[in-house]
Amino acid sequence: MSVDVELRGPAAWVTFNRPEAHNAMTFAMYDALVAACERVDADDDIRVMVLRGAGGRAFVAGTDIKQFMEFKTADDGVVYERRIDAVLDRLEAVRKPTVALVEGFAMGSGFAIAACCDLRVMTPSATFGMPIARTVGNCLSMANYARLAGALGVPRIKDVIFRARPIEADEALATGFVSAVVEDAEGWAADLCTTLADHSPTTLWVTKEALRRGRVVPEGDDLIREAYGSDGFRSNVKRFLNR
Repeated sequence: MSVDVELRGPAAWVTFNRPEAHNAMTFAMYDALVAACERVDADDDIRVMVLRGAGGRAFVAGTDIKQFMEFKTADDGVVYERRIDAVLDRLEAVRKPTVALVEGFAMGSGFAIAACCDLRVMTPSATFGMPIARTVGNCLSMANYARLAGALGVPRIKDVIFRARPIEADEALATGFVSAVVEDAEGWAADLCTTLADHSPTTLWVTKEALRRGRVVPEGDDLIREAYGSDGFRSNVKRFLNR
């Protein structure tokens, strides 16, 4: 399934392990991420969950575009976004603190996965981005728009999506989106795991759950149908895969 779970003391290190494809997510990998969340919550000895990408060149490049070739109607986009929402909602609801360790680029759903985590650390050359306006011309779910706007602010996330531009390390740190920019991100994350494991799990859980519940998300299936039902989306997928 290309998602590995390694236990290191009180922490579960979850690795997206498909480096030949920049760790682009297949549906099986999304399912494996949900299974990892279930495993973390079921084990009281696990106090922290770390997410990272294999290979050092990417955290997650997004969803594997090949899977969009199967889409025939606008409702396929609604089903897809609901499926991704279910995965990200499960990650966000993990009862233990979650840490995204970002090396290389975190694009598309990789950006969203990192945003679902409670804390993030990145290397100086790492970047975040949501280049959907430049690539296949799809959209995000209402929950994902709300999550990213909450993390970075509405004006900034508009600028990032409209211009399909990356968020580099200095900006990510200045906005508070990441806790640290360090060369040894793995070592920094390991030290963070030690710190978090020593803190009250009740306080950490109640805090993250209270903040999660405070985000009200409107219904927006009509907007998803608009994007995934467009001729531009279908032609852009073909162009992206044939380039």
